[in-house]
Amino acid sequence: MSRFSLEAVLEKAGNPVELLRNSKVGMYVYPVVAPEFTNWRDEQRAWRESAVLFDQTHHMDELIVEGPQAEEFLAYHGINAFGNFDLNRAKHYVPVTPNGHVIGDHIIFRERQDKFVLVGRAPTSNWLMFCAAWGKWNVRIKHDPRSPSRPEGERVLRTHYRFQIQGPDAPKIFEKMNGGPIQEIKFFHVDWINIGSKKVQALRHGMSGAPGLEIWGPYEDKSYILAAILQAAQDAGVNLVRCGSRAYSTNTLESGWIPSPLPGIYTGDGMLKDYREWLGADSYEASGAIGGSFVSDNIEDYYVNPFELGYDFYIGWKKNDFIGKDALLKMKGQKNRKKVTFEWNAEDVVKVIASAFKPGEDHFKWIDFPQPNYASTSADMVMHGDKMVGMSMFNGYSYNERCMLSLGVVDQDVQIGDVLTMKWGEPQPTGKTSAEKHKQTEIRVRVSQTPYAAEARTNYADSWRTKATA
Repeated sequence: MSRFSLEAVLEKAGNPVELLRNSKVGMYVYPVVAPEFTNWRDEQRAWRESAVLFDQTHHMDELIVEGPQAEEFLAYHGINAFGNFDLNRAKHYVPVTPNGHVIGDHIIFRERQDKFVLVGRAPTSNWLMFCAAWGKWNVRIKHDPRSPSRPEGERVLRTHYRFQIQGPDAPKIFEKMNGGPIQEIKFFHVDWINIGSKKVQALRHGMSGAPGLEIWGPYEDKSYILAAILQAAQDAGVNLVRCGSRAYSTNTLESGWIPSPLPGIYTGDGMLKDYREWLGADSYEASGAIGGSFVSDNIEDYYVNPFELGYDFYIGWKKNDFIGKDALLKMKGQKNRKKVTFEWNAEDVVKVIASAFKPGEDHFKWIDFPQPNYASTSADMVMHGDKMVGMSMFNGYSYNERCMLSLGVVDQDVQIGDVLTMKWGEPQPTGKTSAEKHKQTEIRVRVSQTPYAAEARTNYADSWRTKATA
């Protein structure tokens, strides 16, 4: 075992929870893109009221998997069925460990019979790169990691640019930049459209539930494509608002995707131990931070499974075999938690903020707006009396809904409309540089539907976002 591996780091730390709760990695950063182009309130409003332009070029890994066994490899290492995965389609791809715990997720595109492009956070990319080597598959992998969180003025290059335009006025922009009406593109299907003199691939998608297309192409075309989009919006008479990195991460609060569950890889022998020995000491998994009021000595208490995140209907039960299938079959008959949205009580939120304006007193954990993004993974206790009945996992403020929201999981017997109590703030100081000294408090939360926004519930195709609500 290398002394520069995740496994070596864990052995030295003694407990994965202690390692991750005391991480000094700092705030989770969405790199390169300006924090705000106008202001984050108007940028949030744009995806609901006019049109918004998301620059998704920099904050996600990209993985190209190709070769004779590309489909077989990806089907074996993800829960998804591949029987209906034709060319020019996309899927929400979810790998789990042999024990059935979620590692992460990617959006996967099929470009050829033997070529796939995957886009998302590092845990899934890392897992697939390891699996390709560990299993000796006949595949080729090209990894384009996300841009540096703090490039310090250095030039940043990517393989592809990636933009998304969405909102009620987005179709007017599409028609103008295409030079005519856009052909109908079904949800999570891909087709080619025109932008100026370029033909680009477009995915029918929408991060916050409003109509939208995601487009991508060679990075060297980025400036030209951006200029063409902005000109098309102006010609169409549409107020297209560019979205900065502060507002970008909050769109999921309205549409219901939990972006950063803790990868379930810190325990387990065999393949999982080999993986931890393969991962570097500087990997996302080694340096990421757990934040929040929930503290357990057992790292597995932070893991989630596909049933809890609403991904269970992806599972390709008819596949001969895939990583985690036996474990998921056992979980299938159990009483798994379910995903919900928590609506935070406004008076309690104001109480927390007001405490910072009382000199000489310890204050409650600061709530940064629009998102308190002080850890890679959040885990706040949600209580019914003295019993923990859920966990808040991703939070932020929605100007559209005028409230703080968070996404998380609760026990099956918790109902929509129930008012519970969330413990806010960490019970004791940790080594995290992103968390100031504070005292813990309670915030009332109302259990709400997922997706929370009516726009997302009505406009999304039949998908995990709508199936997840109990």
